[in-house]
Amino acid sequence: MKKKLAVSTLAVSMAAASVAGFPFSSKGLAEHFGVSTASAASQSNAELKAKVEKIYAQLTEKERQALLAYEQEAGNITAGTFEQIFKPVLDKLALDPADVVTAHEAFKSVSSVVYDVYDKDYTAIKEIRYNMDNVALLKKIAAKAGVNNLTAEDFTEFLFGDKGVEAELRAMISNKSKEELLNLILNASSTDDALNTLLDEAITKVLNHKTVEGGLTVSQVVYNLNITPGDIKLSLKNLKDTIPTAKPALKALASAYVKAYINDGGTDPGTNPGTNPGNGGGGGGGTVTAPVTNPTATPGVYDVSKLVTIVGDKATLKLVDADVLKAFDALVAANAGKTGLTLTLNLGTVNAATVEVPLSKAIIEAAKAKGIANIAITFNGLTVTIPVGQFSEAIALTTSTVADTTVTSLSSMKLASSVYDFELTVGGVVTSTFKEPIIIKLPLKNTEGLDRELLSVAKVVYEELQYQGGVVDGDHITEPRDGFSSYAVLENKVSFKDVASVQAWAGRQISVVAAKGAIEGVGNGNFAPKNNVTRAEFAKMLIRALNLENNSAKQSFGDVSSTAWYAPYVAVAAEKGIITGRSAAQFDPNATITRAEMATMIARAVKSQKPEAATNVSSLSKFSDAGKIAASLKDGVAFAASNNLVIGNAGKFNPNNTATRAEAAVIIYRTINFK
Repeated sequence: MKKKLAVSTLAVSMAAASVAGFPFSSKGLAEHFGVSTASAASQSNAELKAKVEKIYAQLTEKERQALLAYEQEAGNITAGTFEQIFKPVLDKLALDPADVVTAHEAFKSVSSVVYDVYDKDYTAIKEIRYNMDNVALLKKIAAKAGVNNLTAEDFTEFLFGDKGVEAELRAMISNKSKEELLNLILNASSTDDALNTLLDEAITKVLNHKTVEGGLTVSQVVYNLNITPGDIKLSLKNLKDTIPTAKPALKALASAYVKAYINDGGTDPGTNPGTNPGNGGGGGGGTVTAPVTNPTATPGVYDVSKLVTIVGDKATLKLVDADVLKAFDALVAANAGKTGLTLTLNLGTVNAATVEVPLSKAIIEAAKAKGIANIAITFNGLTVTIPVGQFSEAIALTTSTVADTTVTSLSSMKLASSVYDFELTVGGVVTSTFKEPIIIKLPLKNTEGLDRELLSVAKVVYEELQYQGGVVDGDHITEPRDGFSSYAVLENKVSFKDVASVQAWAGRQISVVAAKGAIEGVGNGNFAPKNNVTRAEFAKMLIRALNLENNSAKQSFGDVSSTAWYAPYVAVAAEKGIITGRSAAQFDPNATITRAEMATMIARAVKSQKPEAATNVSSLSKFSDAGKIAASLKDGVAFAASNNLVIGNAGKFNPNNTATRAEAAVIIYRTINFK
């Protein structure tokens, strides 16, 4: 709380300091652009001048010296330093060298005004306004942005209008006492964090006022030139870092601002700069409008790339609920009568290590009401698909690209993707497990020379890697997850020293299924290919191989302890009807599984994922011992046989023989490759 309050006052001081650099007259640049002064900002110049003087009247001698020190240091920075400070914005403006020189000189002039206004000296302001180089520079910027006019009044409105920076900042400190704010400013230990937080909230809101009636011209220019809030924030951070005197100057102006405009009960509606009479004390005076996008242009895919704000190394998607609902309606209209629909939010290319995508409760509820099953979020080749029906609160997905060493320090296997860390909050609370798995689709890289069948998604768990499998499709691998952690894709080469006897017909299959984490050795580098498979073991193999894990699944077998290693796999298999107990209460986990039982479990599992898959009952006729198949298992064996998931030996199926681990690996391999 202390940091947030300090943030707000420091931010307000930025607006107060900035006004000194812009003209107070309603003429000047407006006349040079050939527009009527009737289009001037809603804040009269006399009002602005009075407000600034009221703030400066509160400065102590020490604070005055802080402003003087800033003026002197800022006025002496070199052209190279200026370009480094404002590089994020200058790169987007793409100015000619001569124009960069003009911008540098204008910056030094504006910086000098911060102190000059203390002595009520407005000479420099007049010189800034009427400098023809400055006029020409603004005209060029306006032309680049495709706007008709860019006047001094537009900058004034940007800072002090009823949709301006100051209005947003004042809303942050409403209902806070003067004493509380002054104490926080005095004791503030980190203006860096405070200012970053401010700019993240206020500048983003103000820059979103554009293209609508009553919008801000400066915001429209910034938007048209693809200057992001992150570019502006980074430039201001560079300014603070490069010019140390900026911090005490800001602190001085923050204190003066609070003394001038905050009464003992909070903000003073009667003297609220940046709002028109009757505004109700300054919450911005208007509706925040998102950048123009078309949510219905391509039903099912909503391009939200222009709604991404980057601050430092973090990008945040700022959605407008009403627009997302329009995208829902367009998707439903284009797919009449269909279910299981997915709306994809396409963020495009995002140049930030961390990306946060909040989805409001209104969006979640609307999706469910309109029959939208999933919301997919895609950027930089990565896609995360969220089944929204399981949630009833606002959610936020946070994805971070972390150092490769997070994984390479734990394994010598070759990395085939970036390393990603995922987090999901529900109602503001980090949630570790999901009732319905969230599907992650990771982009592959550096796969030349790698065995693509051995690629597997690895999960970082307590400084160890757990291989989860995943389906490779072109340049991506897809894996559903019922919980989040750090993930990456590796070529998981697994070898066993006792598989020579089955190498010809099961060697490759064992290697691939083991690489996917669906089957494991028995220790000491051995696989034990001829050992029998228990019902519990096969339940795990099948659930892991088909990516059906779900820790929220429940089972009620009396002989399956909730702490048993196989309990979560039996629970999922039972819940999906893939496996049944020997009775309603008994699963018999340690009993060996027969070939017919294994085929039936495979059939049920595949049908649960591909209900359209067909069965040819005549396929049993190729087995001379088909009569030995139990009646309850015939349909399952017929399905598995007709889809080549099981193949007999010498014309026989041997349905009642116990299945070996090698046979299980082969049938699992065929299953994960079933199309």
